[in-house]
Amino acid sequence: MREKIIEQKLVRETKDKSGLALKFTSPGLDGMPDRLVLLPGGKMAFIEVKAPGKTMRPLQEKRKRQLEALGFLVFCIDQKEQIGGILNEIQSS
Repeated sequence: MREKIIEQKLVRETKDKSGLALKFTSPGLDGMPDRLVLLPGGKMAFIEVKAPGKTMRPLQEKRKRQLEALGFLVFCIDQKEQIGGILNEIQSS
């Protein structure tokens, strides 16, 4: 399974929860997560999407730690089955 398939499912499932999974780019700041997920009630998180079995690069790990230090939720998804649980975790945060 390709990363693109997982990312498409994330977008669909977020939309099903009346939210947005925005493609996130940050010119001049490499290593930022792929998606910014916004859910009703002001809930949000950053999500890095990877192909199954792949892990974040060292710079991506660094950005994850920086965002978490600021109080943001950051997740890495490499399986479609992870999406529902992560969206539920974002909603309950």
